[in-house]
Amino acid sequence: MTPKNPKHMVLTTFMLPAGYHKDSWRMDGSRSDELANLEFVYDLTKMAEDAKLDAIFFGDIVHANTVMRGDIKMNGFYEPMTVLSALAARTKNIGLIGTVSTSFSEPYNVARQMAGLDHMSGGRAGWNIVTSSDGFQNYGIKTAPDPATRYRRATEFVDVVQQLWDSWEDDAVINDKQSGWYVDTEKIHPINHSGEFFQVQGPINMPRSPQGRPVLVQAGSSGPGMELGSSVADGIYTAQPLKEPSVEFYAKFKAMAAAKGRNPQDIKVIPGILPILGDTQAEADELAEHLANHLHLDNGRVQVGADLKMDLSELDFNDKIPASWFSDDPALGSRYQIYRRKSVDQGMTLRELIVDLARSTGHQWMAGTASTVADRMIDWFDSKACDGFNLNAPFNPGGFKLICDKLVPELQERGYFRTEYEGTTLRDNFGLSRPASIRERV
Repeated sequence: MTPKNPKHMVLTTFMLPAGYHKDSWRMDGSRSDELANLEFVYDLTKMAEDAKLDAIFFGDIVHANTVMRGDIKMNGFYEPMTVLSALAARTKNIGLIGTVSTSFSEPYNVARQMAGLDHMSGGRAGWNIVTSSDGFQNYGIKTAPDPATRYRRATEFVDVVQQLWDSWEDDAVINDKQSGWYVDTEKIHPINHSGEFFQVQGPINMPRSPQGRPVLVQAGSSGPGMELGSSVADGIYTAQPLKEPSVEFYAKFKAMAAAKGRNPQDIKVIPGILPILGDTQAEADELAEHLANHLHLDNGRVQVGADLKMDLSELDFNDKIPASWFSDDPALGSRYQIYRRKSVDQGMTLRELIVDLARSTGHQWMAGTASTVADRMIDWFDSKACDGFNLNAPFNPGGFKLICDKLVPELQERGYFRTEYEGTTLRDNFGLSRPASIRERV
């Protein structure tokens, strides 16, 4: 089948084997006894690859606070580079995107890890760049640096990694057995970087990767996040629960990238969506209610309070969080403001907020048939609210199976998604060209 729309959606999936909907691991058939095991993660990845999704995406949490609060939705069981390396050996086409924080690593380590994953997977690696706002005590840092400092470090960090990826010219490997030279040493270059945060001599100790550079994605809708993403990212993960603000974000982000001399079409804006699917609307609504009934409300109160940095212990579940408790401080981030809007502007009670955040964590969610969910996704895509979606499976494995077996084929039938992979690399999947090395511009 040839897509009717050749510029089809980007579709990736946030790989949370416990299920994106909070406490969905308590459902029958969840395979929660297999969490942290490769076979379960591989089964989900194979579903994604069989559905021709662009990539799987692993987040990362470097502390155990959420698990200790009883929440394993956003769990840190899966150290991204470890699990993606294992999956690289068992997959062929699907992209492999992993989160590594610029706050807790060093550019040389990340450059090697990502380039290594790109080589071992045949060009399917992607790096999700985050700056981290907590977990610093696990790295000997008493307090988290302010956001401006974290983003300055991240900007320099990414620049150094890109220099290291380009420290080998594309044709540096000559493999000349007769002369005894495997590489042309004149085509391998130290970077001699000296900056505010890093001193790195270079070069990296491996050839330039199959994609030239692994794909860069970044999650952040704050001012500093948009500044970083519009400068370096190939893909932007964002929480956009409403269409019109997403249209505005999309236009603003693309304009920022264009002002920096980048082609806006080469940057994919990918909001999250959690689809709860049924063969009828009533069936989907019943499933949504079934998922909500598995929530542990007391743990939910703690989770919402932690997300908002508020003590909610005195509120009844039927109370609303007072508007005066919220701050207008932009440093609290765009997702905080989403929660504020739901509570203050939409008037959600604490119980309703717990249920809503359990489903979406600030993203949009929708219960409906595959056809009605596809209608909304296509409307957003055609309205330039996004370039595709990050699919959040409400529960696993059953919820993700519904997405792959019902929603994706609906999008394929309408010509908004591929039926076969166009190439073999993540850049091929995203429709991106191979980036030129900085060595080609000197």
